[in-house]
Amino acid sequence: MKLGTLLTEQANPASASIDAVPTLEMLRIINEEDKKVALAVEAALPQIAVAVDAIVARIEAGGRLFYTGAGTSGRLGVLDASECPPTYNVSPDLVQGFIAGGDKALRKAVEGAEDSRELGAAEMMAMGFCGADILCGIAASGRTPYVLGAMAKAKELGALTIAVSCSPGSELSAVADIAIEVLPGPEVVTGSTRMKAGTATKLVLNMLSTGALIRLGYVYGNLMVNVQPTNEKLVDRAIRIVMQAVGVEREVATDLFESSGRVVRTAIVMGRLKLSREEAERRLSLAGNRISVAIQT
Repeated sequence: MKLGTLLTEQANPASASIDAVPTLEMLRIINEEDKKVALAVEAALPQIAVAVDAIVARIEAGGRLFYTGAGTSGRLGVLDASECPPTYNVSPDLVQGFIAGGDKALRKAVEGAEDSRELGAAEMMAMGFCGADILCGIAASGRTPYVLGAMAKAKELGALTIAVSCSPGSELSAVADIAIEVLPGPEVVTGSTRMKAGTATKLVLNMLSTGALIRLGYVYGNLMVNVQPTNEKLVDRAIRIVMQAVGVEREVATDLFESSGRVVRTAIVMGRLKLSREEAERRLSLAGNRISVAIQT
């Protein structure tokens, strides 16, 4: 492949003189280009929705979500994975990210690591990846060998594969079960895919993980109902969530929270349906810990 033909490598005429304009105008040019990113993501929403539902189905069957990439793409995958446990109190094993060159590549580029298909497959397998899992390969160019190697191995194992790229008709898209192509166009600084492509990728990954965890019941309304009261701040947050979800004053919410064994989900179902802790726990168990289902049934 001639790399110069890739969309992510094209020169952007809108920024051709960006080095010669006043600072405010320079920033306006960047901002105008950034505005195109959300629209590019919007165009890919149908594919993102298919991916979210597929991820949920795999996780419900015992699978895990893995992200892989090189450079900015890899860092964004690791970032998204690392933020799931503190936000939703899920196991660190549920969503994982690995990057070409290993963790040291998060801070400093590891030259050449992205060029090895074998390394991509080997590092994925070293993390315990199996056929029940999901691999989301991320590459702005859609042709990173490290990512392609991991994707090929994942498909060989029977895993679900998802591609996230910023180039149309890429090799990465061709090998994936679900292809998400977000096309914000050439970068302000030619080839600097940490800019629009990076922003687009971050938005997509936010949707994949957040959408899946919402569907899995970790959110009720727009509240993080799996928060664990491990310190004073989080106890206060948990009580405020119960207040809002049940529609009661703080004293009542506190009583519900303590009576539930300090489990926010249980406290909400107890308060909404006027149930004992045992009955609320039973309903939640039958509903797969989804509050909305437990209340409806």
